[in-house]
Amino acid sequence: MKRIAMVLCCALAISFLFGSCGKKEEKKGAKVIGVTLLTRGHMFYRDLEDGLKQEAAKHNYDLIITSADFDLGKQTAQIEDFVARKVDAILVCPVDSKGVGTGIRKANKAGIPVFTADIAAEEGDVVCHIASDNVAGGRLAGEYLAKLLGGKGKIGIINQPAITSVLDRVQGFREAIAKYPGIEVAADVNGQGVRDKSLEVAADALQAHPDLNGIFGINDDSALGALDAVQQFKRSKVVIVGYDATPPAADAIMRGTPLKADVVQYPKKIGSATIDEIRACFAGEKVPRAVPVDVGIVDREALSKQAAR
Repeated sequence: MKRIAMVLCCALAISFLFGSCGKKEEKKGAKVIGVTLLTRGHMFYRDLEDGLKQEAAKHNYDLIITSADFDLGKQTAQIEDFVARKVDAILVCPVDSKGVGTGIRKANKAGIPVFTADIAAEEGDVVCHIASDNVAGGRLAGEYLAKLLGGKGKIGIINQPAITSVLDRVQGFREAIAKYPGIEVAADVNGQGVRDKSLEVAADALQAHPDLNGIFGINDDSALGALDAVQQFKRSKVVIVGYDATPPAADAIMRGTPLKADVVQYPKKIGSATIDEIRACFAGEKVPRAVPVDVGIVDREALSKQAAR
């Protein structure tokens, strides 16, 4: 009987070991946080991910990081998987600020705290939203573009209105531009936050408004798409201000192209601040509904000074 019992124990142990294959190995006793990013295609989100990982490692948190790749259905499925796995918290960078509510409500029903970073959710209960101060960033972009234009001219906005952070940027931008009665927003088009679509809509705006003087791109893919269009149409006097200050945009600014400046965000700070708020929630501390992270603006002069350091 002892031999049979030993054989059964060994069989059960082997079954357990092989049964766990293919599952994410989680640290024993660690809090588990499910993360669904908007994309890994943007350097911003890769930097945000680095910030999450660095701060999570300090607290021995286990991160399950996925990417929705701009697909709402995929993001909803990822949230549902986190709920099924009974993670301790969920972080969402929404594909669609309203549509993501379906997944968030499922997490709410399961009693799992939900946080958002960079992009806010319009539906569902979110403990805290951590993001750049996008209204302030939009104002910086508006003021810089107004300065480039000498306070007068026609401008276009390469927008992405389904995203709350973009709505904030455009709000701040329009607030700044409103101070200059000589500036008219002649076009406000949806580039969907990606370079090829932004090229397409910027080209349409340039054709519809041959007297366009300036463009605001709500992220660097939008700004670089607009730059592609400006260069294709040989409209070198059209000036562009972007948002994110990714290396390709910084390179375009340094080369003296029509892309003249970029609002700079600090995604690693957003990532670390997000983990800190999740830590506070785990500890039962009071967590604010929103945490704004400072932004800045860089142009050729500022980038040259940075490079010289």
